[in-house]
Amino acid sequence: MPDLELPAVVVEPVAEVAGSTSLDLPQQIGKYKIKRKLGEGATSDVYLAHDPFRARDVAIKQVRSGLLPGSREQHYQQRFFAAEAALVGQLNHPNVVQIFDAVSDTAQPYLVMEYVGGGTLRRYCRPGHLLPLAVVVEIGFKCAMALGYCYKRGLIHRDVKPANLMVVNRGDHVVDVKVTDFGSVFNLGADQTQIFRVGSLAYMSPEQLDGDTLDCRADIYSLGAVLFHLVTGRAPFDAQHQQAMMQQIYNAQPPPLSSLREGVPTALQTLIEFSLAKDRDLRPSTWDEVAQGLTALVTRSQVSRNGLQEVLDSERFTLLRRLDFFAAFGDVELWEVVHRATWQRYNFGHKLYSKGDTGDSFHIVTQGEVQVVRDGVVVATLGAGASVGEMAYLAPNPELRVHSVDIVVSQAATTLSFTPLRLKGLSLDTRHGFDKAFIGVLVRRLHAAHEALAHPRRIL
Repeated sequence: MPDLELPAVVVEPVAEVAGSTSLDLPQQIGKYKIKRKLGEGATSDVYLAHDPFRARDVAIKQVRSGLLPGSREQHYQQRFFAAEAALVGQLNHPNVVQIFDAVSDTAQPYLVMEYVGGGTLRRYCRPGHLLPLAVVVEIGFKCAMALGYCYKRGLIHRDVKPANLMVVNRGDHVVDVKVTDFGSVFNLGADQTQIFRVGSLAYMSPEQLDGDTLDCRADIYSLGAVLFHLVTGRAPFDAQHQQAMMQQIYNAQPPPLSSLREGVPTALQTLIEFSLAKDRDLRPSTWDEVAQGLTALVTRSQVSRNGLQEVLDSERFTLLRRLDFFAAFGDVELWEVVHRATWQRYNFGHKLYSKGDTGDSFHIVTQGEVQVVRDGVVVATLGAGASVGEMAYLAPNPELRVHSVDIVVSQAATTLSFTPLRLKGLSLDTRHGFDKAFIGVLVRRLHAAHEALAHPRRIL
């Protein structure tokens, strides 16, 4: 794909707006009733709207009218709209904002996207509003997983920055993050000529600034710059003029994180410094490497939790990835399990099920052990990766859902559980993953029962 020899394009962030009067707002865009303006950029406005057919709120990014026909701004506007429009329905990841629809209206084309109500990460880049380091690491992990998902589909985002990372809040806490704005995306599988040298300068890698051929390491650099900003309250490089900024990106080293914020562990500083290496060969080479490095900071207690929940989503994901039960699950399906399961920790002696109870849930043991007790006799001990109570989901009639044994925690255990009804709310691919895993469990148990009957002495 030929380089168009364009100068570096600094894509302006979409500025969040506090509110707007009714006179400023269109009453309706297409079939969507407009509620309020969420933000505005150089060539587009973003609105909160309501989809009456699906009974949900959505975000609409509408191209602003009034650009001169044939102007450079209109050219870029059309290119960026087309890039995102091509991804309608293509990206399905819990940490990527979904693009539901694209309407190529001749005057003001618009995109219909998932609405994320927490704003962007820009607000957490100011020195007085910095997030705990464990939250920054968790954000980095989820972004790495999301961008890795995109890269496996041939997409390089090219504009990873705080303004393009939406947050989900629970009260005052950031609990999730979603990557948005694919207007600058580079599609490795596209046939058409694509614009090079786009992005936001403060987070742009040297090779992206050069207009060089890109791979995932360009976005890895940008995410490293975002994490630097979230940790310290300033971008890695700062200058009043574009040329000065470019010189810093090419030649200067950012200051050590530990000099800008107390308590930054050496391992986190090292990972971010590697991600910001001028030479891409010195950066992490894959998104999995970045994600594993980030989650290791928490699992090895190198980053303080500061009172956060006992187990973070990144830890849960990594934990499940190690279990045979989930071996056939893809990353997206595994994230859905992490987010939708009921997670609980049980102490020694707790009964998950008692003989005679009617099953209404099943458990997957993720840590610890449980024992199967029949009439006071322990007949089996099950560890991490084992399932119990699955007949609540698999049994064709209620009579088969009555427990014939006690399931007792023999070593402090953590489990995830689903009811059949809750499982039906999962995606088809995730339900298929459970079906395949349960078939494997049943086959192994039938084989064990057969061996016990055929060779009772050997089994005992």
